[in-house]
Amino acid sequence: MSILSNKHILLGVTGSIAGYKAADLASKLAQEGAQVDVILTDAGEKFVSPLTFQSVTGRRAYRDQDLWGNEAHILHVSFGKTADLLVIAPCTANTIAKLANGLADNLLTVTALAAECPLVIAPAMDGGMYYHPTTQGNLAKLKKGGAIIVGPADGHLASGLTGKGRMVEPAEILGHIRIVLGKNGKLAGKKVVVTAGGTQEALDPVRVITNHSSGKQGYAIAQAALDAGAEVCLITAPTALTPPVGARVIKVNSAMEMLNAVLSESADVLIMAAAAADFIPKKTAADKMKKRDGIPQVTLTAAPDILETVANSQLSGRRFHIVVGFAAESRDLLENASEKLISKKMDMIVANDISASDAGFAVDTNRVIFLFANGTKEILPLLSKTEVAEKIIEHTSRLLE
Repeated sequence: MSILSNKHILLGVTGSIAGYKAADLASKLAQEGAQVDVILTDAGEKFVSPLTFQSVTGRRAYRDQDLWGNEAHILHVSFGKTADLLVIAPCTANTIAKLANGLADNLLTVTALAAECPLVIAPAMDGGMYYHPTTQGNLAKLKKGGAIIVGPADGHLASGLTGKGRMVEPAEILGHIRIVLGKNGKLAGKKVVVTAGGTQEALDPVRVITNHSSGKQGYAIAQAALDAGAEVCLITAPTALTPPVGARVIKVNSAMEMLNAVLSESADVLIMAAAAADFIPKKTAADKMKKRDGIPQVTLTAAPDILETVANSQLSGRRFHIVVGFAAESRDLLENASEKLISKKMDMIVANDISASDAGFAVDTNRVIFLFANGTKEILPLLSKTEVAEKIIEHTSRLLE
């Protein structure tokens, strides 16, 4: 279940051209299962209509005139007491000034004063307005009061100038929202290291040996750990994916680089979801191999075994309290996974049959079996990789207990 499921999110939208991004954010929140109530200022309504937000959230969007309607004496108080989070995106310099100084002259600002939940602000304005000492002072005051300020970003501004002032993209705001909501989760105060992606082993300066791993499962695990309140270090081989907001990212290429990165960390949990190479070229050519020189003869040698090295290093002092591995197999799934679980001294292993068309590499679903050091197992049905990740984090938290 998404961390946003059934959460009551108030989304304030003020007068900025970035209002179109707010509609995308509202849609993303609703798709994750949140109940989204949008509050538009008069200026915000000039850029995006209430109907747009109603269309993507399935709920009525509120306007300033609703402050003086039949619900006026309770609407903002009700919002303030029931909301899990108040997000204002985009938030103009004018609204930032009002919030910083306790002014409440519209439905959004009076709701902000009544709100008992965390506040996330995504500023959007011209660069000169953002850097003005008054705006900077107002933002500092809001931060001191506990508000989470997301952005702004650099880029092309509505004025035609380029600089800092653009509202950050909805996906990034969504990441910060998840962090706020997961702050007191089951892994709060814990550190989790996750490896992801397929390593690349160089043949020459141009070519590599790699595998089909997309990194999707590892990235989903990193996000699930963040949702559970953990501090997350993501050690990732090259992938087209965007790391989850809040993760500390270490980028590597080869299995040796991944090993060194893992051994540089210590944590409560290590989850080895990466498809690290088993075999690597014995020698890497200094220059690009040319066809005119004939077909090259490539000799392979064993790659460093990351899990085995971690297991051996644990003998002199536990670097990781819980170790979770993966076994991606095309045959003898349970036999191979069980042998790996025991030989690498892991607490849990996730076994998946990569020969299945709906599971394994590249696809968005996985069909896995959890095997545990105590001899028990759990067979999961076909699930999304996000759901598999949540199951892994659920079991990890139990193992830590």
